[in-house]
Amino acid sequence: MHYLLFYEFVPDYLERRAQFRTEHLNRAWQSATRGELLAGGALAEPADGGVLFFNCDSAAVPERFAAEDPYVKNGLVKRWYVRRWTTVVGELAESPVRSS
Repeated sequence: MHYLLFYEFVPDYLERRAQFRTEHLNRAWQSATRGELLAGGALAEPADGGVLFFNCDSAAVPERFAAEDPYVKNGLVKRWYVRRWTTVVGELAESPVRSS
């Protein structure tokens, strides 16, 4: 199943992230190595949020990621939430739908 983890950053996120970025990225790459996190990153212009794309059995995986993320734990994320994503187009689609 596919899930998206959405982050909404605090206004001074860019100024505050440096001291937590290495740990955040290490945790993200560990999740990617396990095959859970397929892609992730910050939204740009403005950098007011982030989106992480997970492939896993339940929402518990991205929820745990967020709960343990140094960005969340240290107040750089003002709100986060997880949504199941029904993917239908592309190589990674879990439920491909093609027109005839």
